[in-house]
Amino acid sequence: MRTIWKGAISFGLVSIPVKLFPATERKEVKFSYLHSKCKSPIRYKRFCSSCEQEVDWNEIIRGYEFESGKYVVFEEDELERFPQGRSKTVDIVDFVSMEEIDPVFYDKTYYLAPGETGEKPYILLRQTMEETGKIAIARVVIRTRETLAAIRVHNGVLTMETMFFPDEVRSTDLVPLEGRGITIHENELKMARQLVENLASSFDPEKYRDEYREKVLEMIQAKVAGEKIEVPQAPEKAKIVDLMEALRASVQMTEKEGETAKTRGEKKKTPTRGRKKKEKAGTG
Repeated sequence: MRTIWKGAISFGLVSIPVKLFPATERKEVKFSYLHSKCKSPIRYKRFCSSCEQEVDWNEIIRGYEFESGKYVVFEEDELERFPQGRSKTVDIVDFVSMEEIDPVFYDKTYYLAPGETGEKPYILLRQTMEETGKIAIARVVIRTRETLAAIRVHNGVLTMETMFFPDEVRSTDLVPLEGRGITIHENELKMARQLVENLASSFDPEKYRDEYREKVLEMIQAKVAGEKIEVPQAPEKAKIVDLMEALRASVQMTEKEGETAKTRGEKKKTPTRGRKKKEKAGTG
């Protein structure tokens, strides 16, 4: 992995040199825009609306529009120097319990590796956080943006989650909610609880796949090979208007799926028992 940032974690008077690596990557299928007439790629130009000409990157500067059509201009070195003293430091300000943080605050995930001479303080911080069960809340500037961050231990590695500031999280009061005064009947609640119990499981990330991306890649390979593409019709879902009827049908469906999965598991185990018995018979 490529290092995207180098700095230090400030832990009281302790400084831990670290390197930052992206922990995730998008696995999306990227399409190019083509001209329908000749199938050539479309190019986007940096065009000045006043001079009416194409502009090179070395002619571009940053500006903030404070009034319509009026800008204040910033040089790159001005933005890099501000805020003073924070550009290369992850400043730990608090230690909290992870359960206190709502996931809505999380943005991106990064891995932190110890830099030169940073191995011992890195291990010290990691072990201390594991033993106390706490995670660190810090401030960090990456490029030109300051952000909150949560530092935790994941599979033996210090992991940093960048976070939104409170004023960046929209209030739930803005969400239009209808249906005030609606009463939920006990039978509906009981059936909904049963549905949740039927679907309850341990979180195993390996069982979740991007099925849409897989299908698109299959179609791409088929088109490259010159095969005919047949897109299946989307199945129509039965329209169930009555809530209780929908709950009952869902519970029955999940119970059948659970029984099928259980039967498959038992069939997988049976040959193993048979082999063990044969092995014992052979040794006797």
